Amino acid sequence: MNSIKISARNQLRGTVEAIVLGTVTAKVSVQVGENLIESVVTRQSVEEMGIKVGDSIVAIIKSTEVLLMTE
Repeated sequence: MNSIKISARNQLRGTVEAIVLGTVTAKVSVQVGENLIESVVTRQSVEEMGIKVGDSIVAIIKSTEVLLMTE
């Protein structure tokens, strides 16, 4: 595997729990500890990367804004 350097520091290791393929996009659900996070990416990316349910994966979060609310 090639070593890739990226600037994003928020890297969360998890397991792919579900993939919902659309015509153009795909929703990938990743279990990270007790939390389930979801990412919408292109269907082509999922297919080219060979992402499957059960795969170990790293979710990389790069955001300029994070909103919080109280319950």
